[in-house]
Amino acid sequence: MASVKNYLLPILGLFLAYYYYSADEEFRPEMLRGKKVIVTGASKGIGKEMAYHLAKMGAHVMVTARSEETLKKVVSHCWEFGAASAHYMAGTMENMTFAEQFVVNAGKLMGGLDMLILNHITEASMEPFSGDIQFVRKSMEVNFLSYVVMTVAALPMLKQSNGSIVVVSSLADTAMRAVAGILNTDASPKEDCALAIIKGGALRQEEVYYDNSVLTTLLLRNPGRKILEVLTLRHYNMDRFIKN
Repeated sequence: MASVKNYLLPILGLFLAYYYYSADEEFRPEMLRGKKVIVTGASKGIGKEMAYHLAKMGAHVMVTARSEETLKKVVSHCWEFGAASAHYMAGTMENMTFAEQFVVNAGKLMGGLDMLILNHITEASMEPFSGDIQFVRKSMEVNFLSYVVMTVAALPMLKQSNGSIVVVSSLADTAMRAVAGILNTDASPKEDCALAIIKGGALRQEEVYYDNSVLTTLLLRNPGRKILEVLTLRHYNMDRFIKN
């Protein structure tokens, strides 16, 4: 038992040191030049800022939200910022046909797809559940099912380009206004959050956390979970799993 501990502890120490201190691949804006990117929920907040960052990096940008007038302004600014191309399609993610067709049309307009950024969410209150099943249904359709529909529609193109799927959850200023007086914490700056998300997508990082607190990052990047994943996957025949 003592000999096992003598080997195990150094190995664990090396693993943790590598996990926390190994240098990530450096992000370069030119990584996005010419890339074809979808951004949902792009009429305001983080979604709009991501579209602007991508435009400045020379990407092809396709945005969507419910407000057509706002999207026209976003696309106009994207052209000004240097986007390779910029398009929009207004609609609601309560409509699964729209969700699917938006991705299909985006692929046709841009000639493929390199990154799908899912940033939309339905408006919700922080009040206790009152038994409104229609509200639950709407939330599930917009916040979950539309993500699945869009991902399925995008997968053939993303496989071809070896692209990325990015799912966003934030506490930036727009989201924080919705819970003002209930959640007492400072909003994260939307411009910086948007850039961090794009960097994570370009570098194909599994998870990205943007927070001013070092403690939050350390707690969320839990090495125990990663170790458990590695140990658990040893019991799976991944080749057979993927082929099925």
